[in-house]
Amino acid sequence: MAGDDPKEALFLCALQNAVKHGGVPQPGAVIGMVMGAHPELRSRAKEVSALAKEAIADVAKLSPEERLATLQARAPEMISAMSEKHEKRKTLPELEGAEKGVVMRFAPNPSGPLHIGHARAAALNDAYVRQYGGRYILRIEDTDPKRVDSEAYQTVQQDIKWLGLGITEVVTQSDRLPIYYDLCRQLIEKGGAYVCTCDNEQFKELKQNKTACPCRGNSVEKNLEFWQKMLDHTFKEGEASVRIKTDLTHPDPAMRDFPAFRILDAPPHPKVKAHVYPLMNFSVVADDHLLGVTHVIRGKDHIANTRRQKFIYDHFGWQQPVYRHYGRMGIEGVVLSTSQMRVGITEGTYTGWDDIRLGTLRALARRGILPEAVKNAMIAIGIGDVDISFSWDNLYAENKKLVDPTANRYFCVPDPVEAKIEGAQPHTAHALLHPSDEARGMRTLQFTGTVLIPKAELVPGTAMPRLKDLFNVKLAWNSDIPACPHGGDSLADARAAQSRDSQSLPG
Repeated sequence: MAGDDPKEALFLCALQNAVKHGGVPQPGAVIGMVMGAHPELRSRAKEVSALAKEAIADVAKLSPEERLATLQARAPEMISAMSEKHEKRKTLPELEGAEKGVVMRFAPNPSGPLHIGHARAAALNDAYVRQYGGRYILRIEDTDPKRVDSEAYQTVQQDIKWLGLGITEVVTQSDRLPIYYDLCRQLIEKGGAYVCTCDNEQFKELKQNKTACPCRGNSVEKNLEFWQKMLDHTFKEGEASVRIKTDLTHPDPAMRDFPAFRILDAPPHPKVKAHVYPLMNFSVVADDHLLGVTHVIRGKDHIANTRRQKFIYDHFGWQQPVYRHYGRMGIEGVVLSTSQMRVGITEGTYTGWDDIRLGTLRALARRGILPEAVKNAMIAIGIGDVDISFSWDNLYAENKKLVDPTANRYFCVPDPVEAKIEGAQPHTAHALLHPSDEARGMRTLQFTGTVLIPKAELVPGTAMPRLKDLFNVKLAWNSDIPACPHGGDSLADARAAQSRDSQSLPG
């Protein structure tokens, strides 16, 4: 194809570039693609350069729909190659020590619906379980009643179902309080934890000075007695807590004898009657061990928690899972704070959790974002430890790849202005519902003399636009209603004049 006449190769490469990236391709990119595939053309560089410009000009005359349809008709393998390259780019790195049958978990708090920020951990864990096989646990971490919304137990699982995660089992931590209580008793008996009755300010000062509090030296029997008083509510909120024995000389004060259990008298928990609750680091270690979790993927804001949790693993003599911490992901343009969203809904600022101004998964669903697009976008981001900014454009691009092959085409006219088309006879036009699937049928455009055109298109003196699937027009103004003289029906004339395509609707 390229040896004697490189025109076809140049045209198809320009076409593929335009379909992949949108817009008009640069000559250098097209020439590079062709030269890479056909090195025998390098001796004809000057000729190829001139032909590349002609090919790009031919591609520029086509609408985006025509470009896709032409490429599908003349070189469908080039579309497949684009998809294969994209899939390869999204492949995640191997998990350290992973074998067939991994056990991983996604562990949200039931404080409200899931949002786009949750989707990263959810999608990455899901992808690895699918890759290696095994179990994927949804663990509802609800041991802080101040952060529990009773409706969220249901909404979280609805969001999980929408996202299409391969969850194999659901665990709710508040159902496991007796397990945590028994493990705490065992840890006290091992000498790895103690009940502390110091007030917070007193303990904080001792910790900063790397000094043990008086409670640290209590006997196992005394600690077990105090532990029972916590459970039977002899101690009230703020009067006692269980602390993990660590290294009081640790350079990070946050690592020194951190709390593992505390008493919370209010608010009441919506699922259980209890006053003693484990803090996250204790319940997470207990569940990860007892549920057999092999790998944990989470943000690097949990690195300090990983260090705390190692003290607990060591006290019990348990093996830690393999951890992978990814970088922070900044998300702009939407509200993600559950408390802010709840206040906004209560005050009427937002219509509900699916208000399209919010960053919840149900808001994305309402906007037409497909769950597979969300997962693909998160997998493309990957598990690197570099901080990034989330790109909404990348999410929209992923969604477009999924929607384009099946979505019918309709027109949208933002900020519409009614325009009279002078010299054009009323008639009925028909347009394909999908440019590459005639079997879907046609849609009807009924022209009666006026049309609605985007206000931004009505700029006197600009190049002649073409009303897609209708005809060409020339812009002018007549009193309060713009008058657009009919510019003929020829698509070739519009392309020769480099007319822009404008969407319109019957007036």
